[in-house]
Amino acid sequence: MQKNVHIIGAGISGLSAAVRLANANYRVHVHEATQQTGGRCRSYFDAATNLTIDNGNHLLLSGNRHALAYAKSIGTEAGLVGPKAAQFPFIDISTGQRWQLDLGDGKLPLWVFDEARRVPDTKLFDYLALMPLIWAGTDKLVGNAIACKGTLYQRLVQPLLLAALNVDPPEGSAGLAGAIVRETLLAGGQACRPLIARDGLSAVLVEPAIKLLQDKGASIQLGHELRELVMKGNDVGELKFGGDTIALGPDDVVVLAVPPRPAAALLPGLKTPSKFRAIVNAHFRFDPPKDAPPILGVVGGLVEWLFAFPQRLSVTISNGDRLVDMPREELALAIWRDVCKAAGLPGELPLPPWQIVRERRATFEATPEQNALRPGTTTSFKNLFLAGDWTDTGLPATIEGSVRSGDRAADLVLARR
Repeated sequence: MQKNVHIIGAGISGLSAAVRLANANYRVHVHEATQQTGGRCRSYFDAATNLTIDNGNHLLLSGNRHALAYAKSIGTEAGLVGPKAAQFPFIDISTGQRWQLDLGDGKLPLWVFDEARRVPDTKLFDYLALMPLIWAGTDKLVGNAIACKGTLYQRLVQPLLLAALNVDPPEGSAGLAGAIVRETLLAGGQACRPLIARDGLSAVLVEPAIKLLQDKGASIQLGHELRELVMKGNDVGELKFGGDTIALGPDDVVVLAVPPRPAAALLPGLKTPSKFRAIVNAHFRFDPPKDAPPILGVVGGLVEWLFAFPQRLSVTISNGDRLVDMPREELALAIWRDVCKAAGLPGELPLPPWQIVRERRATFEATPEQNALRPGTTTSFKNLFLAGDWTDTGLPATIEGSVRSGDRAADLVLARR
């Protein structure tokens, strides 16, 4: 007999758990409080630019094993595209200097021994000085583990850790930073090839998952907000959704894959991160120059990463709390000036059609204090498991962390058999 699993939340963590369990012959029921799937990883049509845009420019790497396995399981691995080699072009827009970091395609970080492939004006010793990060505990600050200064820090370590942690790196958790370094720079070029969803996050990571689930007989209910978990001994006995109540059988299971606030409201006493940081994304309807790389690292200005999509230039700015209340047009103009410099566009072109997307609570604050509040996958109830990038995945809040949390929850459900 098929067993029922109720997935609460249709973000990436919920969908990855749902797909894994549907493929294992569970009868899956997905309940999403809002009217859209994908959570903070979704696409939508934007009237200002007349384009389909993503709410955030999420970058994956070829070493993101869980995320790539998830894409493969829903048949969209080919939708994640990027250069054939792990090469990252950069520009310092304060000086105009351009360079390329070339990590090669091996399994070892041999690139650090080659002056032509590493960051300009850096020495081998600069890279060895990062070693304390690799074994640092999550309770230690990045700023106490390594010196947050110098050419290598400004041109590579700061942009990498800022994007991964979404906090100013010195105040971030050294243990989380170390996990990023171990899984990227230390794993050689074969783990570092950049991948983006050229046709949009929803088309590659969300809609195909929904279709697969529906093809396997799963129910997907939008606008179906869980209001209460009714406990029965050591199990969840009922799910109350306002208008309707679902009674759970002895073998039924619940995966709670919602953000920290609703999770804490549904499970009194649950420790969750309580501080968050913003990410600002800007999208400009503008045909990228013919030679524009798919992704360009930018230092020395407001912009941090510039993405070239068909008909669109997009920008990501992490740790963006300082920008969330800035007037929109003023912010768009400031970002566009940086884009013109970074993309090598002539003079200061007039502002093209644009959109600013400010995700105020984009990620939990990846500090030691907030990391210590992340719960594990299991709960005190035998049939209730947690998923989400804010749970204790060992990584900061990333797509890879989201999928990993969903996989872990699904694996624990399967272990109940």
